[in-house]
Amino acid sequence: MIRWANSAEIPKILQITKACAHSMIERGILQWNESYPNQEQFAEDIRRNELYVYIYNEEVIGCIVITSLKDSEYEPIQWLTSELEHYYIHRLAVHPDHQGKGYARKLMDFAERKGREDGVASIRLDTFSKNPRNQHFYKQRGYLKVGHIFLPNQSEYPFYCFELPLINEPGKSSP
Repeated sequence: MIRWANSAEIPKILQITKACAHSMIERGILQWNESYPNQEQFAEDIRRNELYVYIYNEEVIGCIVITSLKDSEYEPIQWLTSELEHYYIHRLAVHPDHQGKGYARKLMDFAERKGREDGVASIRLDTFSKNPRNQHFYKQRGYLKVGHIFLPNQSEYPFYCFELPLINEPGKSSP
């Protein structure tokens, strides 16, 4: 089951993201660190009703942020769809003990379904350039790479931006 997160779940969500960071570091992927993601970000996500959790056997095993707020780092990107309303995905995580079982796919299915139901133009996100597994995951889902950004508080390496158009704009052909 996927539902909105609550404040009492932040410690569990932080355990999940720290376990994910540790797992990535073991594989040489220096994407998340001690400053990202953090408790303050998750508290703000909850305040804005943008943080969702995946519940399996009455336990939080994953999370995803679905927001309509565009981060300033995305300004230089030439997105596929014009500046209509979009959803941006952040902090997608599934505890390493539960990875490889389709839970990240279900979280993204949820986000894409929500986007279609809410009539947004596209789903936009970024993923670390040194994380080929994530890049493959999004490409398989039909996301198209549209550029890159730098997040210096996370890594010296770029993050690739991807977009999945959900509507056909007048005068544009669908990808």
